[in-house]
Amino acid sequence: MIVADNETAVDLLYYEAIARTVVRLVCEKSDEPLSVGIHGDWGAGKSSVLMMVEESFSNDDRVLCVRFNGWLFQGFEDAKAVLIETIVEELRRKRPASQKVAEQVKKVLRRVDWMKLARKAGAYGLTLATGIPHPETLRDLGAAARSLISKGAEDVSPETVAALVKGSDEFLREVVEESAPEQMHAFRKEFAELLAEAEVDRLIVLVDDLDRCLPDTAIETLEAIRLFLFVPRAAFVIAADEGMIEYAVRQHFPDLPVATGPATYARNYLEKLIQVPFRLHSLGYAETRIYVALLLVQSACGEKSDVFQKLTRMAREVLRRPWKGPGLDRKAVEAALGSVPDEVERAMELAGRIAPVLADGARGNPRQIKRFINTMMLRLAIAEERGFRDELNISVLAKIMLAERFAPELYDAIARGSANTGASEELSALEAIVTAPPTDQETNLANGKEKALSSDVSLPDWPNLEWAKQWAAIDPPLAENDLRPYVFVTRDRRSVFGAITSLGELDELVAKLQGSPLQVRQAAAEVSRLQSIDAEHVFDALRAKVRDTRDLTQEPVGVKGLAEMARQHAFLQRSLLSFLQDLPVSKLGPWVVTGWASVFSEADVKADFEATLRGWAEQDDNNKLKAASGAAIKLVRKRKPR
Repeated sequence: MIVADNETAVDLLYYEAIARTVVRLVCEKSDEPLSVGIHGDWGAGKSSVLMMVEESFSNDDRVLCVRFNGWLFQGFEDAKAVLIETIVEELRRKRPASQKVAEQVKKVLRRVDWMKLARKAGAYGLTLATGIPHPETLRDLGAAARSLISKGAEDVSPETVAALVKGSDEFLREVVEESAPEQMHAFRKEFAELLAEAEVDRLIVLVDDLDRCLPDTAIETLEAIRLFLFVPRAAFVIAADEGMIEYAVRQHFPDLPVATGPATYARNYLEKLIQVPFRLHSLGYAETRIYVALLLVQSACGEKSDVFQKLTRMAREVLRRPWKGPGLDRKAVEAALGSVPDEVERAMELAGRIAPVLADGARGNPRQIKRFINTMMLRLAIAEERGFRDELNISVLAKIMLAERFAPELYDAIARGSANTGASEELSALEAIVTAPPTDQETNLANGKEKALSSDVSLPDWPNLEWAKQWAAIDPPLAENDLRPYVFVTRDRRSVFGAITSLGELDELVAKLQGSPLQVRQAAAEVSRLQSIDAEHVFDALRAKVRDTRDLTQEPVGVKGLAEMARQHAFLQRSLLSFLQDLPVSKLGPWVVTGWASVFSEADVKADFEATLRGWAEQDDNNKLKAASGAAIKLVRKRKPR
């Protein structure tokens, strides 16, 4: 069974606490206009919080909750008007029998029509002043002309054409008759009267997917929200990634200075619009462990099962204070359920094994974790249909999928090594070393046994060998398993996770970032527009290309692209530095020490890179790298203010 990957009121992460806080805030400020921001990365659970807020008011007839998805209306001429019309139509639907509401709706919609006309007035004014038709002018006059012609030749006369021209004059006159401030004040007054006529004590507009919209659509929607910030009893709960909204502000107002005081203009714009921000945090180890266990039980037993419902309630109590323990306690589970069912036992065991790596690799993102679990369950279902499900151990499959997702070169080495016999000698050697007790390692080293092992099967020169060692220590060991069925069922990895071979429309950007320095600079604007998840995928693809480079004495193709990705998306700086640190020192050329000053802008990353430079300057395996690093350190010291 696959767990649905969309917004849900089934709360596995105790986001109900955030939703209840928002509800309480809205109720306490019931007579005041209010704007609340639910911020978080893609897949963090923002839409689910909105759904919980909506459900909290579902039985209150004097509260109107309106869901508005800006992305669905992408491409409409006036996103501001669409938002207002959506709200007004919901009010009309809530009180269909009220004549007073119907009359007040007409008044408000006339104000909306004025907004549409005012927006086009500039286009018509440009036409009159310059004689050059504006695109919007052509569309509107063209539509009127087509409507006229469609009536038939007998209806087309000098009088009807004159009426069309006269109508355009009246249109312009109507736009300029009243000033914009007067119209805005009138709109707010009439909308407040509409709420009173509809007997609505609180209007709550839930705005979702705003960070998926193009900059102009996002800004128009935010401007519409600003209109309501002076309307009593109106509240907006806006779910959006702060970074994407700030990007939309920068694109819409390109001539503004970058910053004023301690904050950027884009940040100031957002903070003035959103009065109360909530930030959904990334999941830690304990939360990831609980979340994985619940997903596995939900997949095995079903959402409506008594076992899942009881376990969810128990998990919620643990999530109140996740710092107090590693996750679900078996004694408490047994007390709550009467016993520990096999499905729950397997789920808890597997969650405990994979949670440490999954929490770090998925950056605590619930959607990424859910996709991992769904992919695993889908592969087990495929194996069952093919008839070899009994040959797969779910713990072994999960461990291999961790390597597949977070260390592709390790997965490739396992796949190649096990192709003939099902066993990978390199993997066996790695597991033998990492699982040996410290005293045994010392004994083997003293007796020369470890050296003999390494000479028989040398460890591969994996760039991220330290990660591989951590991964290899996870139970169960793989050396005694026939890995061929696991490799077979995971061979679609590139199409599933979408980060290595095919990124769809992002492939073209990856190609640009492997081009000349000029091509990389030209792609900078496109890179900055990427959402965080797409930025990760492009970064992973470039990193894989560089890892495949055999000659590291010269700068590999794609390094400039990696630098640009980290320059535009600061959260990738740590990953880029870790990648550079994992490269084999003995094979590196001097290129690796220069060109990072504008890339590593985060203070902690910058400091760690300087420490890495010092390490390269002190090593004796690569004299060229040593000299280049020493020179780079001197240059850094000269640049620092004294």
